[in-house]
Amino acid sequence: MARLPPEDAVSQPPRRTIFFDRRELGAILSAYGRGVAQGDWKDYAMDALSDRALFSIYRRASENPLYQIEKRPELANRQGAWAILSAQGMVLRRGRDLATLLRFFDRKRFALIGE
Repeated sequence: MARLPPEDAVSQPPRRTIFFDRRELGAILSAYGRGVAQGDWKDYAMDALSDRALFSIYRRASENPLYQIEKRPELANRQGAWAILSAQGMVLRRGRDLATLLRFFDRKRFALIGE
């Protein structure tokens, strides 16, 4: 006699996680690399969650992240799937295009933010 799995195991759909694709991750790591080369950033972390993917940028490994680059696909048709969040969780920039969003970290603009 074959055993069937418990009813609750069959009824739940598999959990979906959101993450960056190869092109997106390449663009993010390129921007991160420029920050490391300038001596501004020292560490990063990536999180794949059920509703969003996060790339966190740190000045030192023991601190809270300075910035988080967030991908939320459910917001793609409304505000844009991409956002840059501050250390306090405020949205600094939101958009539909990752390359345009990453221009936030250009040296000229970045220098103005630190002043």
